Amino acid sequence: MFKSRIRDDNEKTNNEILFITYVFTAVFVALIGYIIYFTAFKSDSVINNAYNIKRGELLEERTVRGSIMSGDGQVLARTVTREDGSTVREYPYGNVFAHAVGFMAQGCIGVEAMANYKLLNCSDFFADRIKNDLSGVRNHGDTVVTTLDTSLQETAASALGDRKGAVVLMDVKTGYILALVSKPDFDPNNIDDIWDDINADTENSPLLNRATQGLYPPGSTFKIVTALEYLRENENAASYEFDCTGHFEYDGVDINCYHGQNHGHMDLGLSFAKSCNSSFANISSGLDKGKFAATCNELLFNSSIPCPFSYKQSTVKLDGDSDSADLIQTGIGQGKTQITPIHMAMITSAVANRGVLMEPMVIDSVKTAGGAVIKDYKSREYGRLMSEDEAAGLRELMRGVVLNGTGSKLQGTVGYEAAGKTGSAEYSRDKTKSHAWFAGFAPFDDPQVAITVIVEGGGSGGDTAVPIARMVFDDYFNGK
Repeated sequence: MFKSRIRDDNEKTNNEILFITYVFTAVFVALIGYIIYFTAFKSDSVINNAYNIKRGELLEERTVRGSIMSGDGQVLARTVTREDGSTVREYPYGNVFAHAVGFMAQGCIGVEAMANYKLLNCSDFFADRIKNDLSGVRNHGDTVVTTLDTSLQETAASALGDRKGAVVLMDVKTGYILALVSKPDFDPNNIDDIWDDINADTENSPLLNRATQGLYPPGSTFKIVTALEYLRENENAASYEFDCTGHFEYDGVDINCYHGQNHGHMDLGLSFAKSCNSSFANISSGLDKGKFAATCNELLFNSSIPCPFSYKQSTVKLDGDSDSADLIQTGIGQGKTQITPIHMAMITSAVANRGVLMEPMVIDSVKTAGGAVIKDYKSREYGRLMSEDEAAGLRELMRGVVLNGTGSKLQGTVGYEAAGKTGSAEYSRDKTKSHAWFAGFAPFDDPQVAITVIVEGGGSGGDTAVPIARMVFDDYFNGK
């Protein structure tokens, strides 16, 4: 009995030891799994987090921050070592890529922010890194290659000039952001010296990336959305007719055409091409509010969008309980509707790409400092925003804007035919003031790129925004 008791005690002890062993093994395996998960999926976001500045500073002490390149092989940002051994971040193109590439001082924005971990990580041969660490030599961070094109970016910046606004150019088939300009801008080379001034400049807000964070009333560019809803609700849309007198009144709502213009007898194509507010107010008054709101949501209003940059959410205040004023004002792109230029570019890109939106992307690949490719980022399809037939119908309407309407300054182009929609969006009680919009694509028969232009206080989209778009299109298709 005594031996049996000893055996039972030993078995109990062994079982306890086994249990503790299993627990520690499970904890160890879980820890290893988390480390692998963190390294593979979370390290970028954690290092890039604005609250993790200290970790970034430690990496900077061991690594020379990598370069940022354009898609056409030009240096957009690099770290230069001074004679005294200190380093400074240099931006060869100055103001031109201020918001797109960003800066690495006083915080971090643009590609500098989204690729922070990659730029501070060295993927050179392991033995070389160990050798540098032992010798006290800083390793060189990886190189980030963007989708941005220097010529197109310079053209867009030059075309916008000193006016406040933004230009976004996207490849509709890949989602590549080829140009992204916001004005006013700043010189990131002098960010430490000018920081207090530009940070305090609330009138011009030069730090605001208007392309992704600027919220504006879309004006008549929103008629792309309204036309889509009308096509969805009306199989006989081709037979639509309306007599415009320059004014429309419905259920106590008064709508005037731009500068009170009388457009006369209109069909759907001419209503869209001439950007007739009266006709589109008439169209909007007959739409199903709930279905219209659903279409807006399908086009990513009131929701997150696949934007690589920090952005603001576009909004449409419309539902089944909205009154006639909300419905009609929404239909002509006024009222409470707000949209960012990057979001408008996405909608236009989907129209051009047969209804499919490709995820916008600005980082194409990551390479070692020596040029070896570490990772290629593939284009990804975000999803279908509309059917092929619906997209085809909208493309025809947008081509009519150039041939017969407010986009006539895009006629007579060489090497391509363009299509689009202009907009003149009222933004104050002074009805004579408006933002100038253009959202379009080219070539019409096989779309390759989509563009969105907004000029704050620019007046007519056809007079102000379209010429900017043409300059960028001309550079893309024909060179400067």
